[in-house]
Amino acid sequence: MTQVRIYNTLSRNVEPLEPRQDRKVGVYCCGPTVYDVPHAGHARSAIAFDVLVRHLRARGFDVTYVRNITDIDDKILARAKENGEEPLALSQRMAEVYRQQIGAVGCQSPTHEPKVSDHLPEIFAIVEKLVERGAAYVVDMPGGTRDVYFSVRSFPGYGKLSRRKIDELVSGARVEKDETKRDPLDFALWKGAPEDEWGWKSPWGHGRPGWHIECSAMSGKYLGHGFDIHAGGMDLIFPHHENEIAQSEAAEPEGGDFARAWMHNGFVNVDKEKMSKSLGNFVTVRDVLERNDPEAFRWFLMTVHYRGPIQFDTDKLEDGRVVFPGVDEAERRVDYVYATLGRLAELSAEASGVPDKLAPELTEPRIALGKAMQRAQDALDDDLNTSVALAELGELARLGNDVCDLAQKRRKDAAFVTGARAVGAEALGLIEALGRQLGLLQVSREAYAARTRERRMRLRGLSAQDIEAKIAERTAARQGKDFARADAIRQELAARGVSLRDGTSGTDWTVEA
Repeated sequence: MTQVRIYNTLSRNVEPLEPRQDRKVGVYCCGPTVYDVPHAGHARSAIAFDVLVRHLRARGFDVTYVRNITDIDDKILARAKENGEEPLALSQRMAEVYRQQIGAVGCQSPTHEPKVSDHLPEIFAIVEKLVERGAAYVVDMPGGTRDVYFSVRSFPGYGKLSRRKIDELVSGARVEKDETKRDPLDFALWKGAPEDEWGWKSPWGHGRPGWHIECSAMSGKYLGHGFDIHAGGMDLIFPHHENEIAQSEAAEPEGGDFARAWMHNGFVNVDKEKMSKSLGNFVTVRDVLERNDPEAFRWFLMTVHYRGPIQFDTDKLEDGRVVFPGVDEAERRVDYVYATLGRLAELSAEASGVPDKLAPELTEPRIALGKAMQRAQDALDDDLNTSVALAELGELARLGNDVCDLAQKRRKDAAFVTGARAVGAEALGLIEALGRQLGLLQVSREAYAARTRERRMRLRGLSAQDIEAKIAERTAARQGKDFARADAIRQELAARGVSLRDGTSGTDWTVEA
């Protein structure tokens, strides 16, 4: 049976995936704090673990995928005050934007998408359990509010995920001093707040939950203690995921690992610097999708292994528009694969199975197709090596085009064309299957062509009516044997990014990425 292997941050090793329950996998991924529109970092994390879920399902696993929405946070409160709106109204609006844009880049909806505001009882239950067990304590605050803190030193395994030692954390001044806490390392499970401030009633009075406790509560509700894979961005290893482990395992009477494996995706660097608002190099998903196709953005983010940093370079055109060269190149590759699907669909429309005797010229590409698909599966089995899988998708497309070219060359040989149609059908199926596994090729070729054409015309200031008029003028020039004028029109359109292709049924046109 196929063995899927993943890199476990906890052990620092690539390990075989061994689910708690045979062929059933529980995955929890930390989702966004919804106070603003999603950025490229959100997209990278969502896509990385969408590929994980897709691949596991393709390999026959029954996956329960949980990705949360953090809709209670101080950042949400601050932004809501700036906007003059209710915090939950803001978070609800931004959560919907996130769903739409992450869905646009090919991410499937999770099995469960819990919100913090819907899981306060579960949070209270864990906090109460921690207080009862002496792993957390309540602090009376000025003004009559009460905070609850987790005692880090009460958990002997603290630091096992991030490989940080408690004494080094203190001496390295990695934590801020707070006189309300017994130890500067301790972190909040519940923060009290005045009655007139955004918050909820709890056993400790009015307030809001701490950041870390929410994921322990929601993952526990939907997956139970000791689930298979916890995922998120590399920036969450410390303190968020380290604190999740501490509070979750301290609250569990029978002990055992909170999660069996931890997976983390790398950073997005913009122009060789880590993307951040403070540096002013913040790229939103909307920024990219205004310029490029969603599948191109997804392709680009999969060109680098999910654990490594990805370089997101930008250029500025003379008219001031910002472009993304890496995504532009990815879009050209997506164009190529979709065009190949069109050729293969046309070739294989009348396919009737592989004949008993296949021409040697077709046997070789047929074998190569199977090998390319196997290499792609092996790469995905090996800790989701999407860069290799994409290369093999390109190889499948190249081989498919070779078969189409052979069929065209030998079109008068009926037996050969019959075999080519059958091999073309196999190539079509393999490309579509691998594309689906990677979250690509989600629409028909016609739908892809229509949406890319419309967007590219808008970006270049073109209209279909003007282009068709130019093509009609060129056709008239050709019919009148004014080939110089016809060539001039072709060159004029090419300079504006429009490529023409003459066929038996007329002239087709595309707008370049």
